[in-house]
Amino acid sequence: MTLSNLHNVYFLGIGGIGMSALARWFKNMGHTVTGYDKTQTPLTKQLVKEGIEIHFEDDPSLIHPEVIRSPETSLIIYTPAIPKDHKEFNYLIAKGQKVFKRSEVLGIITANHFTVAVAGTHGKTSTSSMIAHILKSSGRNCAAFVGGIMVNYNSNLILPTREEDCIVVAEADEFDRSFLRLSPNIAVVTAADPDHLDIYGDSRNLKQSFRDFIEKIEESGKLFIKERVADELDLSGLNIDIETYAISGTKIKADNIRIENGFFVFEYSRSQQNIGPLKLHFPGRHNIENALAAISVSLHLGVSENHIKAAIESYRGVRRRFEKIFENDKTVYYDDYAHHPEEIRAFLSALKELLPGRKITAIFQPHLYTRTRDFADGFAESLQLADQVILIPIYPARELPIEGINSEMLLQKINDTDKEIIKKEDVLDKLSKMRIDVLATIGAGDIDQLVAPIKVMLEKRYESVQN
Repeated sequence: MTLSNLHNVYFLGIGGIGMSALARWFKNMGHTVTGYDKTQTPLTKQLVKEGIEIHFEDDPSLIHPEVIRSPETSLIIYTPAIPKDHKEFNYLIAKGQKVFKRSEVLGIITANHFTVAVAGTHGKTSTSSMIAHILKSSGRNCAAFVGGIMVNYNSNLILPTREEDCIVVAEADEFDRSFLRLSPNIAVVTAADPDHLDIYGDSRNLKQSFRDFIEKIEESGKLFIKERVADELDLSGLNIDIETYAISGTKIKADNIRIENGFFVFEYSRSQQNIGPLKLHFPGRHNIENALAAISVSLHLGVSENHIKAAIESYRGVRRRFEKIFENDKTVYYDDYAHHPEEIRAFLSALKELLPGRKITAIFQPHLYTRTRDFADGFAESLQLADQVILIPIYPARELPIEGINSEMLLQKINDTDKEIIKKEDVLDKLSKMRIDVLATIGAGDIDQLVAPIKVMLEKRYESVQN
């Protein structure tokens, strides 16, 4: 498939974080963009405001007529979340229309542009958004497809000033081996911890997939990889330039890490090169490591040290990645997308370092029955870093229940912590009766629907105390 002579782009599942970014890209390129999604969300409402026509009923008669009339100039993109019995999907297939996964289309875009691809079972959204912000704020012509809403841009997409000669920064998703469709000139690998075992079966297959991704880098390309991950993967025989990074103990590292006025401050060190002090408004040592990768990519692309330093200080992160929602002199509330034991461990460890001695209450919604089953011990161990744990039922996403796999099973494995399970709809009532010091909501499901109501509740509580 080529994108020449393209006029109409139709999305089945336009409201997803990755799909909506593609929709905006094609809209900006001057194409007619329309789509379907199951429900209205803040993302779909914003797309409609931007001039994209969306309907929310699975009805083939609502498909934009030009998509049907002119298949040779139309592109149909679908999300794998579309069910097999979806009427519009099956109607288009029956008519002989070609349909493409989001990853296939993103692969075509990256094949036509100089591409920085960021992969990792965690850390890829933060790292890719940081790279994009450094490039954008330094005046480079770039585009970015990121799996989260970048706070600096209130979007999951950065558009180029012109399509020709732009650098594409793409988050490379390992789910369903999507990242193997990309064509990177530069790649970053932040982590390769076991995940998506419902897709891969075991960690060996997952690691092989990351090796396959690395082999997609062009011969004259560059790989920046976290040192621990490089040790885990077999990188022998690769004809590319490889550099490793880590907090310490390797060529690219962080020096003089400290906390000043609630911010993590560090210096970037690479052989004889030193940049700093760098102030990161996005807490956590894991985010310092992400910054090391982002800075390394930017230096490789010729961005000046002064531009990098200014960009790191102005970077405000990604929504739901260590996002501070509320703070006063009594309570602080953070929200995080963490849904893997290592992500929870990094998040809660950073909270404890940032706010030493304070009581942390963590509300966690497990994501997927298979992930809860496969990593139950790891979840229990990482959640024990909190002083109080409140579990809500598992968010199933695309899965059917698995007998014996539930939040009750997970709760039993958590030791030496004040712990309980409540329904999602009871969380606000529970919190309204508690003294809250440090609160953290954690998870990749619909726990995000609690964030705004919790913030309002805390604001009202503070106002009533003041009055």
